[in-house]
Amino acid sequence: MKSSGTLTLLLLLGAFIALQPEAARAQKGSIDTNGNFGIGVMVGEPTGISVKNWLSGSTAFGIGAAWSLSDEEALHLHADYLMHSWFADAEGLAFYYGIGGRVIFADDPKVGVRVPIGLNYVFTNVPFDLFVEAVPILDLTPDTEFGGNGAVGIRYYF
Repeated sequence: MKSSGTLTLLLLLGAFIALQPEAARAQKGSIDTNGNFGIGVMVGEPTGISVKNWLSGSTAFGIGAAWSLSDEEALHLHADYLMHSWFADAEGLAFYYGIGGRVIFADDPKVGVRVPIGLNYVFTNVPFDLFVEAVPILDLTPDTEFGGNGAVGIRYYF
């Protein structure tokens, strides 16, 4: 499918841009002293690997490669641009939201737009974060339809 290949190329290009070493350190917690690149796992729908690269103290780029455990087992790839709003009275805790895209490689491949929202907790003394997110999705191909994903996860930063 031509649009699926184009979106995959755009996701990969965005990943390479986001992973540049001159990216700024994150504002909160251990990420500030231990690195802005994190990798870990997400459990939910789908379940797999989660990568996050902080671009500044309030923006990040997130990537996921995961396997759906639902009726339609398939490989999911997604990439999101995320904006964070830090809670003043809860150090290390941020509400985040963003926009991104996804590709599902299945019998009927899908390409869609993601709008993730969630909470991210960055630990102060260890290079980990925890997150929980809900993601409304608008699939554009092969049919236009609404759906959603959700996950909890942990990432290690270096």
